[in-house]
Amino acid sequence: MTLYDDAVLVLKEYGDQADLRDLYLDHLAAHPDGMYKPCGAGHLTSSALVVDPTRGRVLLTLHKKLGMWLQMGGHCEPGDATVEAAALREATEESGITGLALLPGGPVRLDRHPIPAPCHWHLDVQYAALAPAGAVEQLSEESLDLRWFAYEEVAGVADTSVVRLLENTLARL
Repeated sequence: MTLYDDAVLVLKEYGDQADLRDLYLDHLAAHPDGMYKPCGAGHLTSSALVVDPTRGRVLLTLHKKLGMWLQMGGHCEPGDATVEAAALREATEESGITGLALLPGGPVRLDRHPIPAPCHWHLDVQYAALAPAGAVEQLSEESLDLRWFAYEEVAGVADTSVVRLLENTLARL
């Protein structure tokens, strides 16, 4: 199974956000290259909110280009076997934490957001990753900062998409 096939399957099985899910599926049907950054019409990305439920906190990254506190994530790569694997790879790379485990049940939500040209849209498939006990983060070169925030602090530092991702994650925990 290709990454493209996996994405279509994951999206078809995703039970929420029907209009947005269908937009993602229509995009992939129209753009066989829609999994990767070179697709000028937009492309799927995969991300994960790193959570530490025992301490009631989430790890956010201060994005280097956008200057915003966001979940870990980014572009799918040819070596990614699944959208889920891409999310876990990105979360591990950007957090520096080994032993992350994605929350069971597939994506937590979808988020479509505009990005600067030459591409136009990120179609983000969002997961939640559970941090192991005693997890220690390590700043990567992709971030300006990396910081744990208590659940109740997230709305004060992050945008609405991250707040919704946290709400959906907490509902699933």
